[in-house]
Amino acid sequence: MSNLLRSWVQAANERGCPFPLNNLPYGVFDDGSGARCGVAIGDRILDVTATRWKSVAVQLFDHPSWNAFMAEGPDVWAAFRAELQDVLSEGSGREDQLVLVPMERARLLMPFAVCEYTDFYASRHHATNVGTMFRGAENALPPNWLHMPIGYNGRASSVVISGTDIRRPRGQIWQPDPGRPVLAPSSRFDFELELGAVVGQSSSRPLSVQDAHDMIFGYVLLNDWSARDLQAWEYQPLGPFQSKATATTVSPWIVPSAALQPFAAEMPEREVDLLDHLRDCGPMLYDIELEVGLKPGSGPETIVTRTNYRHMYYSAAQQLAHHSSSGCPMRVGDLLGSGTISGPKRQNCGSMLELSWGGKEPLSIAGGARSFLEDGDCVSLYGQAVGEDYVIGFGACKGRILPAD
Repeated sequence: MSNLLRSWVQAANERGCPFPLNNLPYGVFDDGSGARCGVAIGDRILDVTATRWKSVAVQLFDHPSWNAFMAEGPDVWAAFRAELQDVLSEGSGREDQLVLVPMERARLLMPFAVCEYTDFYASRHHATNVGTMFRGAENALPPNWLHMPIGYNGRASSVVISGTDIRRPRGQIWQPDPGRPVLAPSSRFDFELELGAVVGQSSSRPLSVQDAHDMIFGYVLLNDWSARDLQAWEYQPLGPFQSKATATTVSPWIVPSAALQPFAAEMPEREVDLLDHLRDCGPMLYDIELEVGLKPGSGPETIVTRTNYRHMYYSAAQQLAHHSSSGCPMRVGDLLGSGTISGPKRQNCGSMLELSWGGKEPLSIAGGARSFLEDGDCVSLYGQAVGEDYVIGFGACKGRILPAD
């Protein structure tokens, strides 16, 4: 584990600061002077458009998005990151040459243009819990689950930035009495705690797991909002559709893969051997501590779950490699959702569906209880990788539920 890298931005050196020099996540901000690309450092945002860089052309940041920079590839990513760490390091003498904006004065926007969005189902604990609820423990995992990461193509248009209000969806819901569906607001609306991988390179050929790993630019927290009652009625035979199309919320900073490398975690023990195109080739999960806070319209926030990304069965690299195995083209700005991240115990579950066991065991929160989300509830995802003397943070991933139209 590396040690804290000290910066002349003093807040970046404070214990517990989510944005030390070791992190340097990428975002887009607006402080009243227009949207532009920036890098978080301590309690400031470095305006990268206001500086000449040796490693990259500033024209890559002409648009408020990191897509053009991502397209330059891993060598440029590494060179720019090294230059950032150099100019922001303690004793660099560059304090008067850079433009830093107080984070409190900035509004954070989508950090990249989402090209396509794919969501996976890659936590064994989550898949086992959900399968047990609906099919029984003996049939919890479908026959293909231990052989490949299961996924579905979602809507890139539904991806929104943290802080965006979420309108409760309407959809078809099966009613046993009178024995037909109705079009109604979802009463079993849920969050899903996930990690999103941002693909930074295009490809039109099948990828190895190592190639896929090298193509991932960075990671965001991701909440794949889910209407469970819509999902139960529609998911056979083709899987989720309208139940997942309302919104997917992402955190505002893309944490570079390089910042997470000191926290790389081993892959799980395999019950069956994976095919060659998915075979493990080193530690490709990360030790990232994750929490979900639930705050009613009035009242304090309750942390309803704590878990860790290292509990996953498939890595983002394996998901990307499998996605490409048919020859499916991958593009700069593709977003891959990890799937709900659940751990081995009830308090480690990454969705209300599991925490309330299908609504049968309501979850206690400050001032009440919840089986699923109610109007006015605010859900916040938090994540950090914890080192000996520094942490790597993502920024919160928040959304508040509004009533259905």
